[in-house]
Amino acid sequence: MKNLYFASCIVFILNTNQAFGAKGGMPQLNTEFWASQIFWLILIFSILYIIIWKIFLPKITDIIENRKSRIIGDLNETQKLKENAEKKLSEYNKIIEDTKKEAKKIIEDNKKKLENDIKSKKQKFNEEIEKELMSVEKEIKNLKKSSISSINKIAVEVSSELIRQIVGAEMNMSKVSAIVEDISKKKVEKHLWL
Repeated sequence: MKNLYFASCIVFILNTNQAFGAKGGMPQLNTEFWASQIFWLILIFSILYIIIWKIFLPKITDIIENRKSRIIGDLNETQKLKENAEKKLSEYNKIIEDTKKEAKKIIEDNKKKLENDIKSKKQKFNEEIEKELMSVEKEIKNLKKSSISSINKIAVEVSSELIRQIVGAEMNMSKVSAIVEDISKKKVEKHLWL
């Protein structure tokens, strides 16, 4: 390369006298200078071609190749990230779906458990109410029986007192008691059948 550069400098110096020694008019149109003009044209474009070919073109090619490999690497990395993101999204959707199913199952289990608890408590409550009703009914029956006997005693006493005051004589308590009991039995049976 240095030899080529040195040779071109020597040729340039030797031809400088002829190039700058044009006599009159435009030297581009003068046929005697065409040979030197063609020489310099070929020499300059050859040097430019060699400089571009040996210096700039490899750098541009390297830059293009580096850029191409970087773009391909970025595209590959982007594809990997996209696949990873899709995988994470599918895992996330699966977790959400599983969580929804589990929550639904828990809600259903708790609902069934609550219904069973309510049912058992309602049954216990109904049993307690039934026991209380039976107890109250027994008390009412006992009260009726005791009240009937108390009423009979009072009726016997009142009746014997009334008869004594009306008739003026004392009545046999056992006869009055038998009559009052007979009448009260008929009335009680009448009310029990209603």
